[in-house]
Amino acid sequence: MSVYEVLKERGFIAQLTHEEKIKEILSNEKVTFYIGFDPTADSLHVGHFLQVMAMAHMQRAGHRPIALIGGGTAMVGDPTGRTDMRNMMNMETINYHSECFRRQLSKFIDFSDDKAVMVNNAGWLLDLNYVSFLREVGVHFSVNRMLTAECFKARLEKGLSFIEFNYMLMQSYDFLKLFSDYGCTFQLGGDDQWSNIIGGIELTRRVKASEVYGVTFNLLTTSEGVKMGKTQRGAVWLDADKTPPYDFYQYWRNVGDADVIKCLKLLTFLPMSEINELAKLEGQQLNEAKKILAREVTALVHGGDEADKAHRAALEVFEAGGASGDMPTFEVEIADSITALELISMCGIVPSKAEGRRLIMQNGLTINDKSVTSIDFTLTAADFADGGVIVRKGKKNFYKVVKV
Repeated sequence: MSVYEVLKERGFIAQLTHEEKIKEILSNEKVTFYIGFDPTADSLHVGHFLQVMAMAHMQRAGHRPIALIGGGTAMVGDPTGRTDMRNMMNMETINYHSECFRRQLSKFIDFSDDKAVMVNNAGWLLDLNYVSFLREVGVHFSVNRMLTAECFKARLEKGLSFIEFNYMLMQSYDFLKLFSDYGCTFQLGGDDQWSNIIGGIELTRRVKASEVYGVTFNLLTTSEGVKMGKTQRGAVWLDADKTPPYDFYQYWRNVGDADVIKCLKLLTFLPMSEINELAKLEGQQLNEAKKILAREVTALVHGGDEADKAHRAALEVFEAGGASGDMPTFEVEIADSITALELISMCGIVPSKAEGRRLIMQNGLTINDKSVTSIDFTLTAADFADGGVIVRKGKKNFYKVVKV
């Protein structure tokens, strides 16, 4: 089975520029391809992870990945999916984020012996002569056509800055540059990057008179079309310091029934024969599929030991009905007393005090098996004396808080 068939069967593929030709090439040749990652934060998140999995499938099939870190394009900011302009970042921040991405990608992609390449487009974009760039690259782009792209159309009503308008030209130039320097003939990315990918393909064809190809992947969304990877505490990150392994495990353990099989296909390497058997489960039995999903994805991102710890902790908390030493633990400094609202806000169990008040008023907060029914509920230092307190948010989210 070719990697095209693997990606198709597992539900990755959204659009292709030359479907039959791409199928033929990926079945009979070994190609160099790239996926870009703009370093807008100091960690990849689960939306990026789908792209990383696609990259890993391609490498396993013998194709050579280029992981393009967008140190240059991040200076401008991708307008795709935005209703306002991204915050401008300085070079120091971008370089730090880029190094974080490098470390994380190296966990999933084999960069030894030139099996993969990692490059930063700051190396060629930041030193471009603007007039030369306009003459050599800008001349090939129609403003009228660019304005029909979804990434620009959504911004026109609120205003699209000129600096963002250059993003498509810069990303298109990336493809031309990678084709020239590395023989890269494929660009892969999320389906929201379709217009940018088309721009790079057309630029390369016009400048180099060569055919290159584009493939986009379905975005990681729920069955209702909502992007996955968001919680009340924010994004689900691949960095263990930003999203602890237990929280990461619990996110996948709690996905909707309608999404678990899709996630197994996209985010694990389980054989399709095994996934198809799990797809036959219904009702409460689907919880077994969710446990497998959570274990597999956590093991890929954080390693088998952390996945096993998170799995054991979940079993102790939810099935044995007790606390676990592996649940997320927060340390707080208190003098004589602290309200429950202050405690959960300080620990980040809720994103804000307003959310905390709402949680309490909806009877969604329990501390040491006592339901918190008032925003004035107060804990004293004595409550933390016996190894801390256990906080339960809703039915499934448990935390331990200890006094320092």
